[in-house]
Amino acid sequence: AVGKISGAVGSFAHLDPVVEEKVCARLDLRPAPVSTQIIQRDRYAEFLGTLAIIASSLDKFALNVRHWQQTEVREAQERFTVGQKGSSAMPHKRNPIISERICGIARVVRANSLVGLENVALWHERDISHSSAERVVLPDSSIALDYILHKATSLIEGLVVHPERMLENLNATRGLIFSGQLLLALTRKGVSREVAYEWAQRNAMKVWDEGKDFQTLVKADADIKAHLSVEELECAFSLTSYLSNVDAIFERVFGGKLDVGPHR
Repeated sequence: AVGKISGAVGSFAHLDPVVEEKVCARLDLRPAPVSTQIIQRDRYAEFLGTLAIIASSLDKFALNVRHWQQTEVREAQERFTVGQKGSSAMPHKRNPIISERICGIARVVRANSLVGLENVALWHERDISHSSAERVVLPDSSIALDYILHKATSLIEGLVVHPERMLENLNATRGLIFSGQLLLALTRKGVSREVAYEWAQRNAMKVWDEGKDFQTLVKADADIKAHLSVEELECAFSLTSYLSNVDAIFERVFGGKLDVGPHR
């Protein structure tokens, strides 16, 4: 944090710079390297921008929760307490009200960051048009971010996860999610990527158009069978490789494996 008492235009016309240094030191501040009548507003713009970035990260997570909670997805949801109401018109609904609130308030914090940027350019680097705007956006953004941080904490602590529904959604693709692994398995056997792609795609299109099972089609494909054994095909259609490095991600982010406890 910085401070200044360098005079009306920042030139120390009536004050020794040593005085500014001593006063700032008493206040645990550093003297601003350069100032005019005011401290340059890029510092405030950076602060508001930081708040906006944090709010946007919370928005990103909350938006995912809203998607997960959709009826046709339903892989996770906000905690829904006894007696709580969802839609006033449709009693069966469980609306993600906390996530929606986070997303909405994040927009306000982002919009306020634009005010901070607008305040950087001032007439002769010293008019005070910024002051009235800052009296609104600085406290509002700080309070708003504090609020949605608390709400996001509550959201995460109470998040209800449905792993069985995740598996249902994966299975709804009838094996298409494994097309990439099949492609790589074929290339490791010496098949060119272009040819392997064509073999995988022609079977995948039958799944889309005819509703057939991808793995069944692949096992019956003469070209693919000539290069991959039954065991290798089973491996290509396994979720294991997708999850094999999850612990490494937790180690990188949290410094150790994350004990998520029992699924609720």
